[in-house]
Amino acid sequence: LYASKDGYYAFIYPDEKVNDPQNFVKERCSRRLAVLLNLEKGTNSRFFDVLACFSDEDAESLQKCVSRLREDGVSFEETFVLKNNRQQLILTGARINGNDGNLYCDMIWFRDVSEDAAKITFLKNEKDSILRHSQQLEDILNHLPYPVWLRDEQLNLSSVNKKYLEFVNSDNKWDVLKNQTELPCAAEASLLKQAAEQAQELNRLQKQTVNIVRKGQLCSFEDWESPFYEQDNNKKSKVVGTLIDVTELDNLKRNLKIHQNAHLEILGTLGTAFAVFDKDKNLSFYNKAFTELWHLTADELENNLSYTAFIEIIRERQLLPEVPDFRSYLNDEVKAFNSVLEPKEDLLHLPNGNTIRRVRSPHPMGGLVFAFEDVSDRLATRRAYNALLQLQEEILDNLFDGVIIFGSSGRLKAYNHAYLSLWNVEELFLQKEPGISELLEEEKSFFSHIENWEEFKEDIIAHIANARTKSFILTRSDGIKIEILSSLLSDGSVMITNRKL
Repeated sequence: LYASKDGYYAFIYPDEKVNDPQNFVKERCSRRLAVLLNLEKGTNSRFFDVLACFSDEDAESLQKCVSRLREDGVSFEETFVLKNNRQQLILTGARINGNDGNLYCDMIWFRDVSEDAAKITFLKNEKDSILRHSQQLEDILNHLPYPVWLRDEQLNLSSVNKKYLEFVNSDNKWDVLKNQTELPCAAEASLLKQAAEQAQELNRLQKQTVNIVRKGQLCSFEDWESPFYEQDNNKKSKVVGTLIDVTELDNLKRNLKIHQNAHLEILGTLGTAFAVFDKDKNLSFYNKAFTELWHLTADELENNLSYTAFIEIIRERQLLPEVPDFRSYLNDEVKAFNSVLEPKEDLLHLPNGNTIRRVRSPHPMGGLVFAFEDVSDRLATRRAYNALLQLQEEILDNLFDGVIIFGSSGRLKAYNHAYLSLWNVEELFLQKEPGISELLEEEKSFFSHIENWEEFKEDIIAHIANARTKSFILTRSDGIKIEILSSLLSDGSVMITNRKL
C-alpha cells in the first residue's frame, strides 16, 4: 500500500464477528493521499477533511457515493476536481470481504489523472482539427469541376471524388471502390490504369489524351497520372490521377489551324514575299515571291531550311547588307526569335543597290513571320520628288517677286523669301499654313487708310478667286503699289504673285 502511486482512504472494520461492526470502524488516510490533497493534518486527517478539498457540489456527490458503499457495498468510480488547483482525480470505491464472510474494509482510491486528462483533451482537439482538415480536403476535391482519383501501391482505386462518381453514373463511393469501377474511356477501360502503371514505373508524371462520351457527345480529356511516395514507405508509389476537359481547347486549335491555312493561302497569292520560321527556327511556310526575291532553289527549300542557313545562303549571293562582324550580326538575328514581341520594321540596304523593307512579327504558334518588300523604286521616286520640291523652293527663292501658293484645300502650301520681305510677315506664322483670309489679316496694318476693311478684304479675295481677273493693283498706306497676279495651277492650287511697282 505504501508503494502505491495512488492515495487511499480506508474504513477498516474489526476482524472478529460482532453484532454491529460499523461502531468499531477505524479510518486511515494514506501518506500519498495527504500529499495529493495537501492535507494539513497529514495521515491524521479525517474523511470530512478530505471532503473539504472539493467544491460543495462534488463533496455532496462524493459523500453519497461513500455512504452507498459503506451501507450497501455499492462500488463506484467517478471523476472529481479539486477546488484549489483544479486537478482532476478519479475516485474508485470498493469493498473488501473475507472468505469467512467478515466485512474487512471499504476503500476509496484517489488517482491523479490531470496529466492524462490534459493529454486526452489535447489529442481530442488534435483529432477534431485533423477531421476538420480532412473534411476540408474532401470538400475541395468534391467541388473540383473534374474527376480526381487515388490508386494504392497495387494501382487499385482507393479514393475518388464526387465528379468521378458523376462520370461513372454512381452516387455510392464505396460501391465504386469495391467494384473498382474505371472511367469509361472510348478506346479501352484500362487506358488510364496503363498510364498509372507507367507513371509508377518511371516515377514521373504521365500525360495522355483520352476520349470519353459525356451526355451523348464525344469529349476530349487530358489524363494526368502523378506518382508519389508515402512517408516512411519508399517501396512503391501511389498514383493520383485526374482528367482535364480540353474539348474546347481542341476545337479552338482546330479552328486556329483552319484560319492559319486560309491566311497562308492568301499570303501565297500576294506579290509581297512572305515566310514563316517556326519556334525551332526552321522554314515552315513561304510563298513564290519569297523564293524569287532571294533566288532560292527547290533543293534548298526542301531540306528543312533553318533561319541560320537562310542567312548564310543570301550572304553567299551578296543579298545581305554588308556588316563589319557577320557572326555578331547573325547572333542578333537569331536572338530576335525571343525578343520580338510586336511587329518591327527595318530596311535592308543590299550591296546591289536595292533596298528591302522587312517586317518581323511574332507567330501565334511560336517563331516569326517575315514580310519582305523591294522598295527600291519607291525610295527612288521619293528621292526624285523631294529633289523636285527642293528645286521648286530654290526657284521661288531666286525670284524678285513675292510668291505664295494655296493648295486646293485653301491653305498656304508654299512661299518665298521675297514675299516675307515685301509684307514683313513672320515665317513662323506662314509655316502654320493659314488660309487667305488669315493671311490678309496679317497684312491689315499696310491698309490703315481703308475705312471699311472687311469689304476691302472680301473684294481682294473675290478678285483672286475670279479666273477672269488677270491682275489688280493694291496701294498700301506707305504709298507702295503692289501688282497682284493669280494663276490656277494644274493640281488645283492657286499661285499669287506680288510684284512691287
